Amino acid sequence: MMLALEMYRSPAKFLAAKAVGGRIPGILTGPAAPLRLVTINEPKADRDGWARIRPILSGICGSDLGMVTGSTKLYFSAVVSMPFVPGHEIVGELLDDCEDLPKGTRVVMDSVLTCAARGVEPCAGCASGNTNRCDRITVGHVAPGLQTGFCQDTGGGWGNLLVAHRSQLYAVPDGLTDERAVLVEPLAGAVHAALRAKIQPGQSVLVSGAGAVGLFATLALRELTQAGRITVVAKHAKQRELARAFGASDVVAPDEVFRGVRRSTGAFRLKPDFGAGEFLLGGVDVAVDAVGSKDSIDTVLRVTKAGGRVVLSGMPASGADLSPVWFRELEVTGTYASAQLEVNGRPAFETALELAGRAPLDGIVGARYPLYRWREALDHAHSAGRLGTVKVAFDVRAS
Repeated sequence: MMLALEMYRSPAKFLAAKAVGGRIPGILTGPAAPLRLVTINEPKADRDGWARIRPILSGICGSDLGMVTGSTKLYFSAVVSMPFVPGHEIVGELLDDCEDLPKGTRVVMDSVLTCAARGVEPCAGCASGNTNRCDRITVGHVAPGLQTGFCQDTGGGWGNLLVAHRSQLYAVPDGLTDERAVLVEPLAGAVHAALRAKIQPGQSVLVSGAGAVGLFATLALRELTQAGRITVVAKHAKQRELARAFGASDVVAPDEVFRGVRRSTGAFRLKPDFGAGEFLLGGVDVAVDAVGSKDSIDTVLRVTKAGGRVVLSGMPASGADLSPVWFRELEVTGTYASAQLEVNGRPAFETALELAGRAPLDGIVGARYPLYRWREALDHAHSAGRLGTVKVAFDVRAS
């Protein structure tokens, strides 16, 4: 038996969170939360290539908050299996030998449950190394689940134990602290986003959002591409400070985006009638949305030059105005998780482990909570930007 936070199906709580969560944030970790701290059976690692992992730290991701708050789209309900233990950003210790990895090895985990993990023949995505595009995430000997942390059979990082397949695991170098290692999974996502952006030397880039997704995207863009000017949209003082430390050329507030991009690119700024949103003729070469909100997506679409590229790294909301996509012939690119064979010929996790070792990440994990303080942890994560925190994590060892 083990202690874990369990997400369970509750249509009433889902609807309540969706209806009032944005106006009364405290309700999201109170009576409307479809989450409970329970003692449940440990998941089993009873097939070849699988092993048990004891989580050390497990991060709280925006997608985790989305499922608690009811903002996650029902589109994803077909690729999860409930009840499940959340938590896909982990550093943990192997409790079993796992092929070439001995018991006791510290590991991080690529959470996507691919064909290899499910024991089925590789789909086109997996066969090409684009494992994040796996078409078999609902079949095989594992319950449906796009990732560990959304699957009934595997457990997740918000519990005392989970199971993972060898194909998901990467050994953590001895010199890398747990606080840095727990950031490898979101860093891998940033690596994937930076490479998918296809930045040409000297191109201008806008990153909308300076939470973990936006800051890590900024870092990866600066480290892995030959981008020219990188402008980051940041709301809070600590975010502005970190954006510059991670490689931003300019940092602007949300209400300064159009003015700042117009000034830096020489674009024309237009204001349509009747309060319709302003837009630019001209603008940045590439824009990265790292928030997923309607306002953020509208912004990146309206400040990207004709023929430019917009990269969606945040889980997108509905309601964005797609007029600029048509009128300015924009290329819209999605980025989900990371691949085991990126366009640079390497797994994103290998590059992310290197970034985690050398980037200025001290203090990025700004708060750690035991599982029994989960309501405080989620409240903190929900207000992280305002509180000057980038990443909140569960300290599972203290639970």
